[in-house]
Amino acid sequence: MSVRNDTPRTLSDMGTVALAVTEGMLHFELSMAYEVFAAAPVGVTVPWYDVEVCGSDAVRVGRFRLEPDHGLDRLGRLRHTDTVIVPGWADVDEEPPAELVGAVRAAHEAGARVASLCTGAFVLAAAGLLDGRRATTHWAHTEVLAARHPLLDVDPDVLYVDNGSVLTSAGKAAAMDLCLHLVRLDHGSFVANAVARRLVVPPHRAGGQAQFVAAPVPTRDDHPLASLFPWAIERLDRPLTVEDLARRAGMSSRTLGRHFRSATGTTPLQWLLTQRIRRAQELLETTDDVVDVIATATGMGTATTLRRHFNRTVGVPPDTYRRTFRSRPGTDPTPTTQVPVT
Repeated sequence: MSVRNDTPRTLSDMGTVALAVTEGMLHFELSMAYEVFAAAPVGVTVPWYDVEVCGSDAVRVGRFRLEPDHGLDRLGRLRHTDTVIVPGWADVDEEPPAELVGAVRAAHEAGARVASLCTGAFVLAAAGLLDGRRATTHWAHTEVLAARHPLLDVDPDVLYVDNGSVLTSAGKAAAMDLCLHLVRLDHGSFVANAVARRLVVPPHRAGGQAQFVAAPVPTRDDHPLASLFPWAIERLDRPLTVEDLARRAGMSSRTLGRHFRSATGTTPLQWLLTQRIRRAQELLETTDDVVDVIATATGMGTATTLRRHFNRTVGVPPDTYRRTFRSRPGTDPTPTTQVPVT
């Protein structure tokens, strides 16, 4: 039976994050989620998450023995948390424990937002939370998930899927994308990008969902384009061309394109557009500037051009984005730029 709970939630609803653990969980996804949600990045003073580790008993996660919080009713605590994270499930050939499945279902029925990382989707599917919904998991297990749960619309080609109160991610690094996406939903892109910087990871493009786009940049100082990226980002208000970038990098346009593809997976012009959209997102969150001013500041020229590219890339108009992701009190109002991390 499918369980539905798609009531929109506010930032104040998202104060507690519970990591639902049991024997057989994958330690990478568990540790990564804890790193994202356990501590606010330096300079960010918004109310942060309280993280709990909830399980039925002491469990073995990979080579480690983990003692969950709360001596009594450990999995029952999920019903009293705001966001439940279900890490990867190691043995997808086995059904996940009924106790865990029931606790996750009960938490969702009580109003929790539930997210699975990697093969944690098998737990959500067993709980009936994914029936009739689009979902994903690690590419190596999408066929198994689809065969075992035919009511699901399993998409193997995306990094994560957001269904509102139920979210699923693909494997490993995609789980980080989903965790950053949750922070971005709760606190906006400024804070999510600050978390990414603290963890020394780029705020990746959200696979399958174009919102909150930020193309990665090289992390090595000796990369041929290492100095070009910050130079270009500082000049987003100007009509930069491929020839301008190639001249600055001291290489031909063809060579520049090859290095860009290798470093970012995209073309120079698409990378520039991505950075202009990202800058527009930051300005929409952190300033009261009208769309015309933001269009000029991001090199889009006119409000019409900005709206067209923004709506096509992000999926919503700039004004809608501003209302949804307006920067919360306690964040630094000064927009930041994406620079290579070391």
